[in-house]
This record gives sequence, C-alpha cells and structure tokens, in this order.
Amino acid sequence: MTAILEVFNLTKSFRSLRAVDDVSFAIPKGSCCGLLGPNGAGKTTTIEIIENIKQATSGKILYKGKLRDSQFSSETGIQFQTTALMDYLKTREVLKLFSKLYRHTQSIDDLIEICQLEEFLETYATKLSGGQRQRLLLAIALVNDPEILFLDEPTTGLDPQARRNFWTLIRNIKKRGKTVLLTTHYMEEAELLCDQLVIMDQGKVIADGSPSALLKKNFNHSYVCLDREDFNNAHDSSHINCISSPIEIREDCIAIPTNDVEKTLSELISKNITLQSLQVRKPSLDDLFLKLTGHHLRE
Repeated sequence: MTAILEVFNLTKSFRSLRAVDDVSFAIPKGSCCGLLGPNGAGKTTTIEIIENIKQATSGKILYKGKLRDSQFSSETGIQFQTTALMDYLKTREVLKLFSKLYRHTQSIDDLIEICQLEEFLETYATKLSGGQRQRLLLAIALVNDPEILFLDEPTTGLDPQARRNFWTLIRNIKKRGKTVLLTTHYMEEAELLCDQLVIMDQGKVIADGSPSALLKKNFNHSYVCLDREDFNNAHDSSHINCISSPIEIREDCIAIPTNDVEKTLSELISKNITLQSLQVRKPSLDDLFLKLTGHHLRE
C-alpha cells in the first residue's frame, strides 16, 4: 500500500537528553497505526513533531511523498489528550465555532451523525460526560474532513462501555478511507483497532509491524496461567523448578510458556498445585510488550 506518512531518522534532543533517537517508520494510506510505548519512551514527542507542534533536531517527514506544507496542515485532524472547551457554549455551537476556522469543512449534520452527538446537541459542552466529551472532541478533529487523524489516548479515563462505543466510531472513520495515528495505553484497543504497531522504548523504535506478525515473530508457544495465590509456595524453588518450562512470576499471575500444554498440566497436577484459576491462552500484545520492554504498557 502507498504510504501517506513517512518518518525518516527523526531525532529530538533536549540538552543532553535524546528523547527521540533515529526513529523511522511509514504509515499506509487508510490504515490505523498504533504508536505505543511506556511513559518516557518518546512517543508523545514523536507525534508532536509529526503534527508540527515541535521541531525536530534532525530527520525528515514526508506527507504524500512531499515535505509537509500548508496542505498537510489543512488535511490533518488532531484530538489532543486534554482540550479545554469553552464555557456557555452548547455542543452544536462548539461545532459551528470550529467549522468557521477552516475553508473546507464537513457539514455539521454529517459530524453529528458520524460521532453520534444527537442526544446532547443542546447540552453545554462543559456539562458533558467523559464519553460524550470525547465524541465531541473527535467531531472537532473531523471538522475539516482530514485525510489523516491523530488521536492521543482518546479513551483514557472512559468506562468500558464508552470506550467500546468510541472504538466503533474509529472503525467507521477508517471505513471512510481516513488514516489514523493512535496512541493508547490499552493493549486490547491496539489489538482491535490497529493494522500496524510502532513500539518505542527509550526514544527508539524497537518493533514495527502488524499485531499478528509481531506476535508470530516473537512467540511460538502458549501460556498456562495461574493466580499467584493458587500456586502453592510460588516463591519456593521446589515448586518453581518442578516445571520443565521457565516460569514467569508476574504481578497478577504465574505464567508458564509451553509448547506442550498437556505435559505442563500433568507436571502441575503431579506436584499438587491448585488449578482453580487455570487459564490457557495464546500470547497477547501485553505479553509482547512485556517481552520487548520488560514491563507492562501502563506502568
């Protein structure tokens, strides 16, 4: 697929700190790319440079094969992680205000339909719930009918239902041929929405590819998982060493990578280890992130 955005050897230094270190990746047109990384990984600085909010120390960014210019600005939509909305303006009035800032805009009726704003058009923007507020901010980012949409942790703080409703909106936007660059702290969100993942740590890109390709490249086993309290004497070496596979002691569970689930279960049973909380699952993006960076995404 043709890349709509290409990043080449991007760096950003703050005195002695190199926050972004030789970052390169490309985003195909019409795809959703997830930019992931722990706090301090450099992803926020990277996305702000791409958005033209910050200047790079070095490197090059191409939009539609050319250096960014006024076309990039007019064809970009951004939903920031935090945005202040005006007092005493209702939802419909906020949309009208922002639509006056651009030469080319989508119709307000289309924005209302796309972002499902019908139920609170006459509600003051400062009185909206978390999910309603995020849907309005998404509509603002879409006012100029952008080709590429930047979403910075758009579902942080939302309840599970509001988060899933927002996922539906993003899928619908993708169906309209838009390109999305998403940052998120939710692995499930990344796995469900993203065609491509760019994972950063300590300012560098440490992985780039589709979720399925990255999982296939890094894992060839399943996990047998048990709650720590159900793993008798989990910190006792006589139990830990009784399993032929290496054991991963995590905060929430004991994870045993294995290519032979039946053999591993037999070993556990033979040592009278409780299986009440047993789960057998394939590796997830959370496992991938833990393997590549040494910690969970939300830490």
